[in-house]
Amino acid sequence: MITTMSDQVPSRFSGGVDLSTLAAAAQAQQASAQAAPGGAGVLAIDVTDATVQTEVLERSLDALVVVAFWADQVPESLQVRDVLGRLAGEAGGAWVYARADVLENQQLAAALQLQALPAVVALAQGRPLDLLQGPQSEQALRQWIGRITQAAGLDVPQPADPELANAENLMVEGELDAAEAAYDKYLKNHPASGEAEAGIAQVRMLRRVGTVPDNAIELADAAPDDIDAALAAADVQLLSGQAEAAYDRLIKLVAKNFGEERERVRKRLVELFTVAGADDPAVGKARRKLSAVLF
Repeated sequence: MITTMSDQVPSRFSGGVDLSTLAAAAQAQQASAQAAPGGAGVLAIDVTDATVQTEVLERSLDALVVVAFWADQVPESLQVRDVLGRLAGEAGGAWVYARADVLENQQLAAALQLQALPAVVALAQGRPLDLLQGPQSEQALRQWIGRITQAAGLDVPQPADPELANAENLMVEGELDAAEAAYDKYLKNHPASGEAEAGIAQVRMLRRVGTVPDNAIELADAAPDDIDAALAAADVQLLSGQAEAAYDRLIKLVAKNFGEERERVRKRLVELFTVAGADDPAVGKARRKLSAVLF
């Protein structure tokens, strides 16, 4: 079960915590880590009941501290401990990672009223901020850390997802079928992944572009009502950095056509929007134009 800062946080963790001061401290922490020999700072601190005051509570006055509780008898807690260690390394010092053996730190565990292992607690300004209890996947831990650091205003580097990176490499290498299969597999496991959706759309566009003539744009210009020619030209234009021209070409066709032909062009246009991404200003502008035509 994942608790969040917005709801389901245990009552002992309630009360406002001003996180606005953590960002500057995190920048100093990252700079210190980068300046350390070998470019690596302190990535993990082993704490005990005797050192928790200085190593956790005092550190949390000006930094975000994440404490993982573990025990040799609970293999899942060892997995969470090790994954968090890896995430702390990726974060480059943006937050402090501490580890506590529950059997040797029973007072600390009791003070936090921990009820299950694994358990992970985030602290800021000397106070518990959020809590995870029970087994967690790496994806769940990444999402939780992401929410915590975002709320704290911390700039944490986001490593490339290895599955997405593999799919992109396959696409770059021209292995389009394998790339589409990799993106599709990722999307089934991560249904909300905009990156995977964009990857699939891009693979399909590349596959189509590989079959069109070199003068596709000229052919479409010469036959402005030819839907097949316009779709081919729009693919080529988007791939060559002429996004607005590609969108405008298809929007004009949507305005001219009705029924199945209009829907065919509209679907291709939406697919091209997916390739570029919803945050692209040209996509936003084109969506407004499309809405005006449709409604």
